[in-house]
Amino acid sequence: MCGIVGYVGHGNAKEIIIDGLKKLEYRGYDSAGIAVVQDGKILLKKHVGGIANLENLIGDDPMTSSTGIGHTRWATHGAPSDINAHPHCNEAGNISVVHNGIIENYAELREMLERDHNVKFKSETDTEVIAHLVGINYEGDLEDAVYKTVGQMRGAYAISVIAASEPGKIVAVRKDAPLVVGLGKDAHFIASDIPALLKYVKEIYFIENNEFVVLTPESAKIYDEDRNEIHREVFHVTWDADAAEKEGYDHFMLKEIYEQPKALYETLTRRLDENGTIKLDGIKMTKEDIEGFTKIYIVACGTAYHAGLVGKYIIEKLAKVPVEIDVASEFRYRDPFIDDKTLFIAISQSGETLDTLAALREAKRKGARVLSVVNVVGSSVARESDDVFYTWAGPEIAVASTKAYTTQLMCMYLIGLHMGYEKGTITRDYYDKFIADLAEIPDLLKMCLGNKGYIEGLSKMLYNKEQVFFIGRGLDSAVSYEGSLKLKEISYINSFAIAAGELKHGTIALMEPGTLVLSLATQDFLYEKMLSNIEEVKARGAHVFSIAKEGNTSIESKSNEVIYIPACRDELTPLLSVVPLQMFAYYVAKERGCNIDKPKNLAKSVTVE
Repeated sequence: MCGIVGYVGHGNAKEIIIDGLKKLEYRGYDSAGIAVVQDGKILLKKHVGGIANLENLIGDDPMTSSTGIGHTRWATHGAPSDINAHPHCNEAGNISVVHNGIIENYAELREMLERDHNVKFKSETDTEVIAHLVGINYEGDLEDAVYKTVGQMRGAYAISVIAASEPGKIVAVRKDAPLVVGLGKDAHFIASDIPALLKYVKEIYFIENNEFVVLTPESAKIYDEDRNEIHREVFHVTWDADAAEKEGYDHFMLKEIYEQPKALYETLTRRLDENGTIKLDGIKMTKEDIEGFTKIYIVACGTAYHAGLVGKYIIEKLAKVPVEIDVASEFRYRDPFIDDKTLFIAISQSGETLDTLAALREAKRKGARVLSVVNVVGSSVARESDDVFYTWAGPEIAVASTKAYTTQLMCMYLIGLHMGYEKGTITRDYYDKFIADLAEIPDLLKMCLGNKGYIEGLSKMLYNKEQVFFIGRGLDSAVSYEGSLKLKEISYINSFAIAAGELKHGTIALMEPGTLVLSLATQDFLYEKMLSNIEEVKARGAHVFSIAKEGNTSIESKSNEVIYIPACRDELTPLLSVVPLQMFAYYVAKERGCNIDKPKNLAKSVTVE
């Protein structure tokens, strides 16, 4: 949930770390800080709020060190404040630590430190415990001290540590929280995510669980828990840092909404051969494997879970296999029935979502075949899966996911088609026509983006609503959940999604004159039933904003406003209908003056349970 950056070399650590933190601010922006080793001391600067606040605090202070660590925080233990901001130091001030994750036994460690070592804590964080432990364990060798400290901790963490008496060295360790090493010339970097490093390096190491890293200007060495050196293959980053810039858009979210046609085109066409047949490069499942699956679980969190709702419908329809969709944070606590005839599909944009990782590991332990749908190459979910289906969304920086969602949907269609065709549950003719329809989606989505002016105008009229309902049936119901999430994420409006047929079973009691209802009615075979549901809320005075297919104009008499999406087969409407919902959420949040790319209390990559 937080961003870590470290540098050791011969350059200015302060400038490099601050620049890297700016690239990771989507991971946390409650506070930020930096610590460097200079003249035998640790110089520490940290401040509540965004990285701009930290830069103002540092001002003209040269901080000329060439060794340092930095952090941008998303609070877990202790409210955002200067004191709770990272880095944290021990009492002597000769050890400094940054940390992403949660130390589960920090309370007992804190009690032990206070009782046995008379430690006086300054902050409310679990991270300060690490700094004091390293300080107590330190006897002139930072590696030894970190190894001993990790042996006392339980939890999920990525930590980077520096010592005043060892300039030119960073020691780091990873357990269930992302960490990468950048390989430069006479310089090495550590970070939570690749974008922090792209300005400086294109070659990286992915650090695995329970691995330790020792960085100096001359070397980057990886060790296991027993201090055996590990030789890791270098990963060459192929995408450019410029891809993560705004390119003239006011916000990353808007840029990423407009990047969806290209992302969908890439995700589809990279998976088709010259005959229009789906080729799954990262998936080694045979026809016999597919025929052997008796059950499929799709497990994810948040937006990825909403993509999984569509995936369940599509795979069941095309491949005729029962599919269960579950929230990752609940999955492993209900002892799900899994065996070697189970396919487990994990969906995650970052590939570092801790709840999804934990569910994946539980499924593997019980014998399931694991297929992951992820956007970040080399991420933890990808590395721990049997098969990987990469989306081609490119870097997604805004916390509120948009293009990752639609590319995840595209992957679900391709997986369903591939499985159905291999099993013989769909014909080649059906398969070809479906793929041809998918190929039209990028252009149809561009048409949806043409509604910008109308949606922006609606937003100016409706932005002051404090309660909004989203309703739909079938696939529209699944998209309603995503539309509701987008609105609440970035505008802080209390939005609620429900299957339209369930309105009469309680929720309709909340309808009052002026209540805003966003109604999705894009499924032709459910269209008339949706008109009846719209009538129900209109009769209670609701203000109805509807989304329907072109040609279904009878909805206009029952709605206050209507946006039409291009006509397409019912199964593909989620790829289009979500776009006006994304844009509506964006412009409502903009009218309300919200921080769209960095909504309060949220972070892009959720690496804590």
